[in-house]
Amino acid sequence: MATLIPPSPATETTSPASPAAAEQQKVDYLNMPCPVPYEEIHREAMMSLKPEIFEGLRFDFLKGLNQKFSLSHSVMMGPTEVPQAPELVKIPTAHYEFGANYIDPKLMLFGRVMTDGRVNARLKCDLTENLTLKGTAQLAHEPHMSHGVFHFDYKGSDYRAQLQLGNGALVGASYIQSVTPHLSLGGEVFWAGQHRKSGIGYAARYNTEKMVATAQVASTGMVALGYVQKVSEKVSLASDLMYNYMSRDVTASFGYDCILRQCRLRGKIDSNGVVSSFLEERLSMGLNFLLSAEIDHRKKDYKFGFGLTVGE
Repeated sequence: MATLIPPSPATETTSPASPAAAEQQKVDYLNMPCPVPYEEIHREAMMSLKPEIFEGLRFDFLKGLNQKFSLSHSVMMGPTEVPQAPELVKIPTAHYEFGANYIDPKLMLFGRVMTDGRVNARLKCDLTENLTLKGTAQLAHEPHMSHGVFHFDYKGSDYRAQLQLGNGALVGASYIQSVTPHLSLGGEVFWAGQHRKSGIGYAARYNTEKMVATAQVASTGMVALGYVQKVSEKVSLASDLMYNYMSRDVTASFGYDCILRQCRLRGKIDSNGVVSSFLEERLSMGLNFLLSAEIDHRKKDYKFGFGLTVGE
């Protein structure tokens, strides 16, 4: 007479998940990653959609004096746009810019002096391991063109906070918090006492290894949506939608960022019909060639520029 033998555990078709796999699926909400600064939530999209377009001739030379101190010389020749109804008027101009840079792990100073009388300065100083001071300033002969702004950035384990102080009784604050390993939420407020204006804004950012999605809305009327898809380590595609619900202006754009062996190509096209592209090619060690172009068929405005960057 045959007997029934129960199947062994090795022959069973289903088995419960192992304790190690269950632990990996759990999210430690007390140990979230630190998010990007609030003002940089769109930084991946801006690399593709905001290339450094220029017009005319540009030449930059960087000379390092030692490991921390360097000097820079820049020559720019090209037209300057002057608003004049009913269209823009371009006036041929040229100027020279002299700069000094000091770069240290905890202190960075940048200064620029131009032949038109403007003086620009930037500062970044690590006061503590988590607190950083940033400052920008500009001095100009034109009235109401000089300004200065200081930022105090505090970096926590899973959040960032910033306090902004500037001339014209400008006071602002922002905060962004990681709520999941991929999602961070934040907000900002500001008050410009000189112009009697105030505002509040909110932002969200979702990022993985392959994509970044952002959304930002402010009481000033601005709504910004962005999306970046990382096709590979060297190619990424980006798109954004800018909408002002007070003026009813809408602009959508699509851009790309390609890093090749000897060059980097970036460009975009928007819903207004503006097409732009920026190429930076490395000719040899310390020598880069720049090529810039922007075409606006609607306004019949065409910008072309080329330049060289020489540096050690």
